[in-house]
Amino acid sequence: MFHTLYKKCLELAAHKNSKNYLAIVSFIESSFFPIPPDVMVIPMVIAKKRDFIKIFFIATIFSVLGGVFGYFLGAFFIDIGMQIMNFYGYESSLTEIKNNLINSEGFYAWLGILFLAGFTPLPYKVFTIASGLINFNILIFIFISLISRGLRFFVISYLSFKFGDSFTNFMDKHGSKWFTIIGILIVIIGIIIYLTLKSYA
Repeated sequence: MFHTLYKKCLELAAHKNSKNYLAIVSFIESSFFPIPPDVMVIPMVIAKKRDFIKIFFIATIFSVLGGVFGYFLGAFFIDIGMQIMNFYGYESSLTEIKNNLINSEGFYAWLGILFLAGFTPLPYKVFTIASGLINFNILIFIFISLISRGLRFFVISYLSFKFGDSFTNFMDKHGSKWFTIIGILIVIIGIIIYLTLKSYA
């Protein structure tokens, strides 16, 4: 099934209305769809290099809007949200997440996790729904989603624009690993800055 959906997304990337389809895939991927928009972003940018900023914005904005939809699924349609969580194997983690958010350290830990989910290959949809299920602050949720999703799609769009097919080959072989490493490094830097500022407060 995943392979079929993957191939279909590649076909949509070559369609004359590819930007519209990118908006749809970016939206639904943030709440339930298993194939990430990257599959479409990379070939679209390579084919239409002058549009790489527009493609980046479409992927980012509609991904965040889809994340908000996922948030509301978790907040108001709990049964549906829990089914999606269960499908991706995260249902059992929800109680632990709620307990950790009771203290401030848990709150900041969730910020880091949410950023990583938006930036790395972690299933972002799981964390959009979980944020709604645990009633996480929606404004902070949107802010972190904009940063993480925007950074992810800008990096992908820019590198596709700059290096073309060479970047496609790199992503196929090493993309998940390096996005995870970069995401963790960004979170670590954020923690160091937070602790430094806290020590001077």
